[in-house]
Amino acid sequence: MRFGGPFLGKYENPEAWIRTLKEWGFRSSFCPLPAGAPSADVRAVEKAAREADIVIAEVGVWNNPIDPDPVKRKAALDACKAGLAQADEVGARCCVNCAGTLHPTHWFGPHPENLTDRGLNLVVESIREILDAVRPIRTWYTLEPMGFILPDSTETYLQILKAVDRDRFAVHFDPVNLVSSPRKYFSNGELTKEFIRVLGRHIKSCHIKDIILTSDLTVNLKEVRAGLGGFDCATFLREINLMDPDMPVLMEHLEKEEDYRLAAEYIRSVMKAEGINE
Repeated sequence: MRFGGPFLGKYENPEAWIRTLKEWGFRSSFCPLPAGAPSADVRAVEKAAREADIVIAEVGVWNNPIDPDPVKRKAALDACKAGLAQADEVGARCCVNCAGTLHPTHWFGPHPENLTDRGLNLVVESIREILDAVRPIRTWYTLEPMGFILPDSTETYLQILKAVDRDRFAVHFDPVNLVSSPRKYFSNGELTKEFIRVLGRHIKSCHIKDIILTSDLTVNLKEVRAGLGGFDCATFLREINLMDPDMPVLMEHLEKEEDYRLAAEYIRSVMKAEGINE
């Protein structure tokens, strides 16, 4: 598999970006360019990645394409279209976003209608609009699963995949985001295997992190650095590698460089134990 993570530092040029990735031993990465980067910069990054055998796993567009405010919704959809176009131009495996929420102020906040038929239909319509406007050739538009917005399970991702009915809509896999209850927490290895069994051929990129169930009076699931929680990292890495040994698997959401180093050490130790090559 192609282990990677974010570019830690200020992007200056493709050469410095590649040099940093090599220092970390990464073979995949998020796209380092900001939204709206000039085509010349996009082409330079694509060329540098290709020559260095780096897979650009994803272009992230983190906004709310089903925002209940029509002005904000249009702006979000326009940004999604631009992100998908950039992903296609730079040769990324996917453009990824959350599906969106009907929450009035928080771009991925919980809302009672997010998981209803109305929420589903709005998500499907937004994806179709994005794909039909851009018509990508080399990349795919994908959703990151979440606990309280769609898709929140293997079943709902499959439902959206079928409803969208577009060749260039695919799957992003963040298994920790599917852990939304103690039952799922304690059986997350089986959750991972079921997701890959059903949707594996559609997966374009993955995130890797960890999660812990704390001893509170109500359910409290907290994202933590890889190796500090109850996520079945070995099952995830083994199953992903068996499915596609060229799959990008990226770390994310850590605050300090040292945290990324520790997370990378842990993940690599699991890979070594499982006989997985980077």
